Amino acid sequence: MPEGPNGRTFYQRVVQATPGGKSLAQCLQCGSCGGSCPSGPDMDHSPRQLFAMIMAGMEDEVLSSNTPWHCVSCYYCTVRCPQQIPITDLMYTLKQMAIARGKYRESGHVDFSNSFIGMVERFGRSFELGLATRYHLTHNPLKMVSKGTLGLQMMVKGRLSPLPESIRNMPQLTAILTEAKRIAAQQEV
Repeated sequence: MPEGPNGRTFYQRVVQATPGGKSLAQCLQCGSCGGSCPSGPDMDHSPRQLFAMIMAGMEDEVLSSNTPWHCVSCYYCTVRCPQQIPITDLMYTLKQMAIARGKYRESGHVDFSNSFIGMVERFGRSFELGLATRYHLTHNPLKMVSKGTLGLQMMVKGRLSPLPESIRNMPQLTAILTEAKRIAAQQEV
């Protein structure tokens, strides 16, 4: 396998950067992760496939994949994994590696993530209708049309708000996010 910085393979770097990452070697390729994932249909590779690609040293392909960017961090895959692999944490590691390599700019997958972060910074929570609308308008407008009926049904049942709602005490969250950004900027230096 090709080696990267410090003579370590891509697999070794992923494992080392992920808490509990050593358990990746125990992956049975059972598919429970992909079968559990609510975003699975939108991923170009299932988590199981991505793990096989990591083990095969396919760094560029893995870091260019949309899979980590479609992870909604629900941890359903992690809970269902018979080997207790920290799948969601591995997705975070892969996002960080893609950002470090500039792969997120090439793929455009970071748009969704940036939209989500922007909404949290503005409202303190996600605004699902706005997030989905922005994502589908910029990536697949025709798919948005097919999801319209579902969106209307969710609004009628009170499961989807037509307007964004802010959390109480937004200044506290803003202070926390500002401090987190300051700490992250110090660590980059």
